[in-house]
Amino acid sequence: MDRYKSTKMASIIGIAGNIFLLIIKAIAGFLTNSQAMIGDALNSAGDIISSLMTFVGNRIASKEADDDHNLGHGKAEYIYSLLISVVMLYIAFKLFSSSTSSLFNDYNYTYSNILIIVSIITIIVKYSLYLYTNRLYKKYNNILLRANSLDHRNDCLLTMMTLIAAASSKLGYIYVDGVVGILVSIWLLLSAISIFKNSYDILMDKSANEDIRSKVYDILERYPEIKKVNHFNSTPVGYQYQVSITIYVDGAMSTFKSHDIANRLEKDISSLEEVYLSIIHVNPIDLNNKKNKKRKK
Repeated sequence: MDRYKSTKMASIIGIAGNIFLLIIKAIAGFLTNSQAMIGDALNSAGDIISSLMTFVGNRIASKEADDDHNLGHGKAEYIYSLLISVVMLYIAFKLFSSSTSSLFNDYNYTYSNILIIVSIITIIVKYSLYLYTNRLYKKYNNILLRANSLDHRNDCLLTMMTLIAAASSKLGYIYVDGVVGILVSIWLLLSAISIFKNSYDILMDKSANEDIRSKVYDILERYPEIKKVNHFNSTPVGYQYQVSITIYVDGAMSTFKSHDIANRLEKDISSLEEVYLSIIHVNPIDLNNKKNKKRKK
């Protein structure tokens, strides 16, 4: 349960931090008409929505399995991370549009030291949030935390570019403001696509990766009684997997002993952090058949 409590706290802190940053960025952006800063403010607005989605998605995912959801509610993490990526895509396109327009149309831009001050404050706040959420993501492997940590990291880079744009405008290179806005929008687009793909793969029941499969087969190797293995199937259950395998044992073995092996194997596989539930089906095999004497995977 610490996993969900930590995610809840991260989303609350993220919401509070982003509301503060949205206010100061919006004030600075509209006072100076800086496209880079306005884009930064729009990004903070998107961050607030993302943090709210993280909060709601985490709350749903933390619910225990019930009669209607036998494998729990873990996929809620991926549904809401998918929504976060859609919000990021929208913001990226809006920022690209406004930044491109600023390059080809005259607009009133007024340099102010407030742009520098707000940028520095944002970088400090966002980098602190990145370190915090990234540490939690590595500890709990929660895709919502990953989406949030990447977002905080991207915000640092985005605001650094805003800072460069402000410094350049002070030297008379006003066009840099629009260029920075375009570069930021492209960065946001690529990040959104990455999160979208990761979430989509899980929601479409992409099977466990080779690393997880290897861990399972390493456990299978500990059982000399198992002569053959096939039908390795895996289905995502939140951040974990349900694994089902068919094993073959000596047909002369008693039913009690073969099921004891299956029960012990289920416990061993389910002990893996990546496995939510393991299901073992046992079949008999004729060891007198030469084709069956060699164990297969």
